[in-house]
Amino acid sequence: MDRAAHVHGARQVVLWRHGRTAWNLERRFQGQTDIPLDDVGLAQAERAARVLAGLGPSVIVASDLIRATRTAETLARLTNLPVTLDEALRETYAGRWQGLNDDEIVARYPEEFEAFRRGEPIRRGGGELEVEVAERVVPAILRALEKVPPAGTLVVATHGGAARVALGRMMGLPYELWGALGGLSNCCWSILGEARRGWRLLEHNAGTLLEPVIGDDE
Repeated sequence: MDRAAHVHGARQVVLWRHGRTAWNLERRFQGQTDIPLDDVGLAQAERAARVLAGLGPSVIVASDLIRATRTAETLARLTNLPVTLDEALRETYAGRWQGLNDDEIVARYPEEFEAFRRGEPIRRGGGELEVEVAERVVPAILRALEKVPPAGTLVVATHGGAARVALGRMMGLPYELWGALGGLSNCCWSILGEARRGWRLLEHNAGTLLEPVIGDDE
C-alpha cells in the first residue's frame, strides 16, 4: 500500500457501463436515445453483477436510461439494495448523430467526425461538450457518495462516454488527456479509490472477457 496515498476508511467508486444493446451491435450512436439491452446485454449484466456483488457495494445509483437501469437492477437483486436513478448520469446528448451508424456519421458530418477523432472539443451533432457532461455526471456521483459509509463502495451504472469523462475529471486530468483513457467494453467497469491527493484509478475496463469496445465512446 502506498502510505502517502492511503486514506483511513477510503471509499471506492465503481463506474459500470451498461450491457450490450442492438444499437451497440449495429454501431449506432445512442447518446440519450432510450434503447434497451438485448439478450446478450442482459446476460452480460447478470454475469458482471455476480462479480460486483462480491465487492459488497453500499449504494447503487444509475442513469435513468433503460439500458443502465436494467443493468443496475441485476446487481440490486443480488445485494438487496435499492437503485437510485439520476438523469444527470445519462450518456452524452449528441443531437443529429443519435441513431446514426459510423458510416452515416462520416458521410453526413465528415468534418465533425474528424474533429472528434482528433480529440477536439466539439458538440457532436449539435449536442453536449464533453466538459459539460462531466459537469453534470461528477456532481451526481458526489451526491451519491454522501450516502456511502467509510470504506464503502458506490456502484454507478452509467454509459461509456459518461464514465470516461467522469474518470478524467475526478482524477484531475486536464481535458486534453481524457482521451488517453480507453473506452469501456459493455458491462465492464473502472474503480476509483480515495487517496490523500484525490481519486486514484485502481482498475480500468475490468471484467473484460475478450469483449470489443463498441458504442458511443469507441
